[in-house]
Amino acid sequence: MVTRRYILRSPLALLLLALPASAAGQGASSVESPDSVSVLVGHGPKGFFIRTPDDRWLLQLQFRLQFRLSHPRDSDPVTFDDYLGDPRTSLEINRARLKVGGHGYRPWLRYYMEYELQASNLLNFELMLERYTRASARVGQWKAYYSRERIISSGRQQLADRSLINRYFTLDRQQGISLFGRLGEGTLGDVSYWVSAFTGMGRGGTVNDDDHLMYMGRIQWNPFGRVVGFAGSDLARSQPTLSLSLAGATNQSQCTRFSQAGCGSLEGFEDADPGQYRVDQAILEAAFLWSGVSFMNELHWKRIDDTIDGGLTTLVGQYTQLGFFLHEAWEWVPEPLELAARWSTLRPDVDVDGNRHDEVSAGVNWFFSGHDNKLTAEFSWLVLQGVSDLEEGGRFRLQWDIQF
Repeated sequence: MVTRRYILRSPLALLLLALPASAAGQGASSVESPDSVSVLVGHGPKGFFIRTPDDRWLLQLQFRLQFRLSHPRDSDPVTFDDYLGDPRTSLEINRARLKVGGHGYRPWLRYYMEYELQASNLLNFELMLERYTRASARVGQWKAYYSRERIISSGRQQLADRSLINRYFTLDRQQGISLFGRLGEGTLGDVSYWVSAFTGMGRGGTVNDDDHLMYMGRIQWNPFGRVVGFAGSDLARSQPTLSLSLAGATNQSQCTRFSQAGCGSLEGFEDADPGQYRVDQAILEAAFLWSGVSFMNELHWKRIDDTIDGGLTTLVGQYTQLGFFLHEAWEWVPEPLELAARWSTLRPDVDVDGNRHDEVSAGVNWFFSGHDNKLTAEFSWLVLQGVSDLEEGGRFRLQWDIQF
């Protein structure tokens, strides 16, 4: 990390110092600054920063780009028609992000904003009060802390993208308020928890479509007194670290799925009326790290109750993911090289025999500078089975992820 001290006298410099106050809910015009302000400027793990010597004010700025080559398709196929489409090779800027974060007034009054430049979407805007480890609060819009796979940033993933089942079970980004914390830190009873209430309409959903909110809870046991962080791969070559989690959510709205686009519909649930679907879901999750080996597993259950037309639909799914830095076993293998594999399976309706969707993926990562600069190559085999139909096919993706 490089840090330098500067004396800033320009209006632009004073404006940059005022940004944390604006993010904390107070306009820049109300911040009184002297003619000369001494600040620290440099680059750290979260990008470029400007910080006052007393650490009361911090502004961090980071840019991220993700380039992806794919064939014969990029996204996961959902229907039989998706498998039958003409094969195409694509090269795209899959993600282009601007991240702004820091704190204002006190180090424990934090803020964070994230903007997708390509799609012109405001993804995150959060204000966090984190003075006490045992109990903190968050308000704004962010990824609901429900499933590990979705919480992990797309720039911190172990394979090119999330598993096949993510589309069906993620809560994605929601607007609301949350209480979270960690109890018994460093002991056998080390527990992390999250309790949240959301509008339940996904990204950009400021108003619910009825008088029901989404409620979510997650509890995570860390038996070794250490937490498995929300990132893929064991870059740190960790001591044995295990996290076991149970989470649940309930919501009534017209939404049966969520994505970066916000509220959406699963196949067969389109053209919904406000408050039509009661959705209850739960997840059992495990994550483990040890000396370059990483393991993640999620078991999902979801029930959709049509409160207008009647009918219950139950979905189940799971994924298991493994990663290993071969250098830990054979020193002649380059240290930045990691192998990873994943198996995921989905039953979109447990009452219909023979319907399922499967994914088997294998990948290799080369870390130039951790997750901040890495190259990922991935091959997947996807199988969609219906009552009387079956389609399958392969997919290759090559991805470069870099942030600075």
